[in-house]
Amino acid sequence: MLSRRLGLRAATSEYTINRRVRIPMRDGVELLADHYAPVGDSVGTVMIRSPYGWEGVTAALYRAQFPTRGYHLLLVRCRGTFGSAGVWNPWVHEIDDGTDTLVWLRTQPWFGGKLATIGNSYLGWTQWALLMDPPPELAAAVIQTAPHDFSDAAYFGGAFNLSDWLGWSEQLVQQERIGAVRAVVRMATAGRRQAPAVSWLPLAQAADVLCNGDAPWFQNWASVRDLSDPFWEPMQLGEALDRVPVPILLQSGWQDIFLPQTRQQYARLRERGQDVALTMGPWTHRQTGTQGMSMLAQETMDWLDEHVAGVRRDVRPARVRMFVTGADTWRDLPDWPEYPMDRSLYPAPGGVLGERRPPDGTPPARFTYDPASPTPTVGGRLLAPDGGYRDDSALADRDDVLAFTGAPLTDAVEVIGAPWVELAHSSDTPHADVFVRLSEVDAKGRSHNVSDGFVRLDPRQADGVVRIELDPIAHRFRAGHRIRLLVAGGSHPRWERNLGTGEDPATSTRLVSSHHTIDLTRSRLHLPIQDRTGQVGVGS
Repeated sequence: MLSRRLGLRAATSEYTINRRVRIPMRDGVELLADHYAPVGDSVGTVMIRSPYGWEGVTAALYRAQFPTRGYHLLLVRCRGTFGSAGVWNPWVHEIDDGTDTLVWLRTQPWFGGKLATIGNSYLGWTQWALLMDPPPELAAAVIQTAPHDFSDAAYFGGAFNLSDWLGWSEQLVQQERIGAVRAVVRMATAGRRQAPAVSWLPLAQAADVLCNGDAPWFQNWASVRDLSDPFWEPMQLGEALDRVPVPILLQSGWQDIFLPQTRQQYARLRERGQDVALTMGPWTHRQTGTQGMSMLAQETMDWLDEHVAGVRRDVRPARVRMFVTGADTWRDLPDWPEYPMDRSLYPAPGGVLGERRPPDGTPPARFTYDPASPTPTVGGRLLAPDGGYRDDSALADRDDVLAFTGAPLTDAVEVIGAPWVELAHSSDTPHADVFVRLSEVDAKGRSHNVSDGFVRLDPRQADGVVRIELDPIAHRFRAGHRIRLLVAGGSHPRWERNLGTGEDPATSTRLVSSHHTIDLTRSRLHLPIQDRTGQVGVGS
């Protein structure tokens, strides 16, 4: 049934199961794994390491794909989770534990010497950890929605990404207590349940409030602000991008929390001349496993059949496959597109976004950011269920948000690439953040987010022209719709509040509002624009 649901080719073999296999680590800890062995000839081994256990739907999906088609499947439980010994400390032990698992695997009589790894999110992180010292047996990998640098994911934009890592900490603390079904139900109430904790000061104690002291790692994440500190070293696997020796299929979504790192991974592997392919869907992090499940499973199977089993499928027409939101269509491209950013739109008085720069002497735009009542997060690249594309019309009506909206477009406009904004910005306190958003306003006046950008300003350079890069997109703004630029002093709780004082954000409780000024004569929005005829241009 699952094979049919995933749209996979017919199964070719039965399989046997050996549960709770013990795998020794160098420090004496034993990890548990389940081994699914195909009956008859094998074409290779698929290894997946996870901290989420192997009793739910995910394990059933993997069983439906691999041992029924000639692959040994080894599902390993990460240290300190679901019966594996040791202490669970997220992101820290996966390099050594991955290497030690390979040492054990080489001694197994059923292992034929050809290995593949797959998996999403933390399951992808364990793959990057293995690629820090790539084993010679590795033939291919499929890495989905996964970071290679957790410190960058924790402090993307320069401020702590609060809601993602506080919510994830609660999930990991509770998962073995409540089971998979209750965990899904709890997601629906996550925002309400976590609200007191995301507003808690001092910030470093937020997980103690939410998780009753059972997430000790969170305090360090929120407190160690120097990303060159040795604390972060085990969580920074960027060197793996320079060591990958095998074909890699990357799969992600435009609203995935790790989108920027997936983009970096593809760019670096292409630069090195590695065999890499990329699929970008319209999904959030969680939606890749639901809405994208069938398509991504088929791609994974084809990738392994070609690079591990040696069966050429010829089903992928291009290196890059991306979904164009707004057009609701897939686009196959020979590579990541690069279009010149030579079209600018300019914020102007009266909330206008026009094609002409305001003249000298134009009054500036101003807003106040109050950390005691912070500008709220609405949609975007979140782990939470309320992430993704959302109606953000209410943000434009807030006093702490500047909204600049263009005239209705005469023609559909495609933006493919990473937009960016230049703001001539100043603040009465050097301790400030800037959040910008690109949205689309439909014919009925409803606005939906398209792309976000955020930066915590350097206090030494808080005044001046600030360049903020937004998330890469492939989006068609429809004819008759309008382009909107939002500017605010934060987006909470996606990012922690800037308390406005310069005191330690992890331990401080004092709040000071910041008064922002934008010089409209020196500010602009840049769009990499490709219209339907292939000409660069924008509707007026």
